[in-house]
Amino acid sequence: MSADDRAVGEPERLHPLFLLTGLGGAIRGMAGGYAFIAYLAIRGQLETALFGAVALFVLLALGLVLYWRRFEYRVGESEIRIDSGIFSRTHRSIPFDRVQDVDISQGPVARLLGLAKVKFETGGSGGRDEGVLQAITLERAQQLRELVRSRRSSTAAAASQVEEADRPPVFAMDLPRLLLAGVFNFSLAVFAGLFGLTQTVGDVIGFDPFSRRFWDRVLSESAPIQAFILANRLIMAIAGVVSLVLIGLAAGIVRTVLRDYGFRLDRTDAGLRRRRGLLNRTDVSLPVARAQAAIVATGPVRERFGWSELKLQSLARDEGGSGDHVLAPLASAGETASVLEALGWRPLPEAIAWRRVSSAYVLILAVALVPIMLAGAAELAFVPIAGGLSILLPLGAIAVRWLAWRRTGYALDGDRLLIRTGWWRRRTLILPLRRIQSVDLAQSFIARWFGTASLVFGIAGAGAVQVNAIPALPEKTARALRRELLSSGP
Repeated sequence: MSADDRAVGEPERLHPLFLLTGLGGAIRGMAGGYAFIAYLAIRGQLETALFGAVALFVLLALGLVLYWRRFEYRVGESEIRIDSGIFSRTHRSIPFDRVQDVDISQGPVARLLGLAKVKFETGGSGGRDEGVLQAITLERAQQLRELVRSRRSSTAAAASQVEEADRPPVFAMDLPRLLLAGVFNFSLAVFAGLFGLTQTVGDVIGFDPFSRRFWDRVLSESAPIQAFILANRLIMAIAGVVSLVLIGLAAGIVRTVLRDYGFRLDRTDAGLRRRRGLLNRTDVSLPVARAQAAIVATGPVRERFGWSELKLQSLARDEGGSGDHVLAPLASAGETASVLEALGWRPLPEAIAWRRVSSAYVLILAVALVPIMLAGAAELAFVPIAGGLSILLPLGAIAVRWLAWRRTGYALDGDRLLIRTGWWRRRTLILPLRRIQSVDLAQSFIARWFGTASLVFGIAGAGAVQVNAIPALPEKTARALRRELLSSGP
């Protein structure tokens, strides 16, 4: 052992049961290979499929064993070092001064085995500088968290005199609130998944409920059922709609309970700490210093009852790798204000002088959809249903855009910018001016005809899908606002 190795402590390995908990992730990573093996089995090539399945499983198991044998971490006086890699070795040193906090998460199998995944949150915005221990005992994970907190430099926030366990939560959800949140999270994702499955393997297995031929075959095999359906078409249609609603509600409730069960948000010395999850239990720290923007999301129904969801855009990554963190899945206006105050941010004003965007926001979409509607009108005489849909769907999209335009606008509120967008998915972005890294002026060729432009804001930690922007501003207004925002930076 070298002197450097001795300086950072004795080597420790992941728990041996990582070979069990890590197997599921390895199998998911090779889902394509097992799908091909299943295809071979369906085609009758059972021996080839069996050999492929055994060979793939052996390779995965061997890879896990080698990874476990070659992975070590050492906890020293001022840093933690992680050595990993089977062939190409990586030696990563993470000084305690750089660690914002330690996140702990547990999947269902890990919870049964008393294991946890540990992630050291550092100042890196891209996730490359984060250190992760995939499977150690929960007791050791908690020890590491306390060790890191106790050894951070004096520049970190002073320790509180009140134990965190004795503090009241900033926000928490009981079971009735959790179930209500599930109702608002109505989802038909199960049908989308079923549709995708039947489109890929439906013909092979002979099951495609989205195909008319499937139902013709099923009904032809049962004359009484066919006669009943034909005689009660209206009742069956209503029953189908009610079934869709009930399944959508059930799916939303189940998904919400699994994700947000035991939701609790606490104030810590560095920021906020969020714990949630029924099967996958996560314990995530959200340092205030890494918060970039906040989002208050709601909808026409939720807003009518005074409910909204509060999210945080942060440099810290959540368990899914995103920078968007839910701080309050279903909160009242007062609860939202309390969470924002815990971050050190002002709540939203009761009265906001919104500046509405140009009506070209609607016209631009209408112009873009004109060719589709013209094609639909030409199809009406030949294919009435398809032609009608080609007209009605664009008109519906234009109507929704008009409703959204009535709510889309921006306001300058001291040292921050407020942006409100959407009608069905209503979203208010709270963006501190000091967090704006860039302001891009974007114009499509149609927008240039109307003399409008969009301002797109670059924010550290925002995901690739998440776009923070003010759409359809008059070009002169957009350029003036862009200059004002850039001149007000830190």
